[in-house]
Amino acid sequence: MHLIKKYSNRKLYDTKDKRYLTMDHLAELIKSGEEVSILDNETGDDLTSSIVSQLLARENSAVEKTVPSRVLMQMLRKGRGTLFGYGKKYVSLWQSALTLSKDEIEKLVNNLVNSKEISESEAKNLKNEILGFANNLKSWIIENIDQAVSEGLQRMNLSSKDQVNELTRRVDELARQVRELEKHKKQ
Repeated sequence: MHLIKKYSNRKLYDTKDKRYLTMDHLAELIKSGEEVSILDNETGDDLTSSIVSQLLARENSAVEKTVPSRVLMQMLRKGRGTLFGYGKKYVSLWQSALTLSKDEIEKLVNNLVNSKEISESEAKNLKNEILGFANNLKSWIIENIDQAVSEGLQRMNLSSKDQVNELTRRVDELARQVRELEKHKKQ
């Protein structure tokens, strides 16, 4: 376990490896499977969640776009006591949105309105945001899956669907040319 101390000057010190870390090095350490605990050097407060959240936000700008600022402000207005529960329901709703139809999203959001967890105007905004986000995320996933599959096929020295289709087209063309040559030869 790496005990990381965060100093007031924002520097991070790894007490196990006895060296200062940048945020990038800390991210690499975590990605490699190492367990870390990050403590404020002065107060001893556990900062692990806060720092890891910062790493996630830095790593993937999509994380920042996942929850619109209006929703974050509304969550803050609801108060600390309900923040976690509301956030959990909100995240669950976003995850479900990827697989739900528009009617199902309507029902889920209406349930939040009926239970007085959000207002009618918040519901309308939430529905639009979910549908827009779901469409954008689906496009992003499809694009990245296609790219990852292509890269994987290249690494394994296998042909992609497009390459197989092109090869099939060329074979068909060659077969057509052979038939024509055989036809001319017979004549």
